[in-house]
Amino acid sequence: EAPAAELDAVLGGGGWDVGATFEGPPAPASPIRLGRNACYVVLAVLFNEEDRVLLVQEAKPECRGKWYLPAGRMEPGESIVAAMRREVKEETGLECEPLTLLALEERGPAWIRFAFLARPTGGTLKTLEEADAESLQAVWWAGDPCALPLRAPDILPLLDLAARYRCSPSHPPTLPRELPCTLLCLRLLVAFANNAGDLWVLLSTAGTPHLPVVACSMSPAELRGGLRLPVLRLLQDCLPPDPRPGPLGLLGLQHRAGGPGGADGICFNVLLSIPSGSPGAVPPKPCGPAFHWWHVEEASLRGRILQRLRAMATVPV
Repeated sequence: EAPAAELDAVLGGGGWDVGATFEGPPAPASPIRLGRNACYVVLAVLFNEEDRVLLVQEAKPECRGKWYLPAGRMEPGESIVAAMRREVKEETGLECEPLTLLALEERGPAWIRFAFLARPTGGTLKTLEEADAESLQAVWWAGDPCALPLRAPDILPLLDLAARYRCSPSHPPTLPRELPCTLLCLRLLVAFANNAGDLWVLLSTAGTPHLPVVACSMSPAELRGGLRLPVLRLLQDCLPPDPRPGPLGLLGLQHRAGGPGGADGICFNVLLSIPSGSPGAVPPKPCGPAFHWWHVEEASLRGRILQRLRAMATVPV
């Protein structure tokens, strides 16, 4: 038996109820709360009709006069998209709407940045006469951003990613879905495909078969290890050590501002593959009864998963 509805939702960029049980080590007892044990940052890349990029001149004392993309921290009780819109409005004077997540950047569970591609929908560009504590001004920049004194060069790969996405989208539009989550966790679509076109998906056998969900610990080691650490820990416990899984790709995420008990948790739905070495290969046997491989025979579902895998049609993490 396969969780067809769950797979359909996850592959479509949607969400699915996280529940209260997790695979792997016990979940943390304390919920995620912004300003206490987590920091979420939003950033936006916007272009106008002349393909000029929206840049902001910083007002903060430590980087006053330098240039950057509109960005800032989420506030408690705020959704991810609402935070992005607010930061763009405060720093540039413009209204906007998100088109897709471009990238998920992280330094472990305690610092995560959501980089959006967005489009302007109204407002008036902030001028020097309107300078305030949020920014000095905003401009539509036509030249090479490297010609400006940048606050940091970390925006350059994002600008390149945005330009390439606009020319040839590498993944479907992906935006946060409004579903509550107490902790920071990852729902795993672990796939094994051989060169003959056979495909398997790893399922948890606890209760009704479902995609495994792992929770991020907030211990010092976990904070340094990044979001990939709990995934690797689970796979090391249930699968042989070789071959090592491929990179994480984001299929979607779910978050609701002010979740249960005021929690600010997020569930990331991620795709990763276990490499296959030969055309007739089969997936490595799980170590114990907690997991099993489900052979995907339905042609449409198999095609959707293989397309995502082969083109890496996911938001980069």
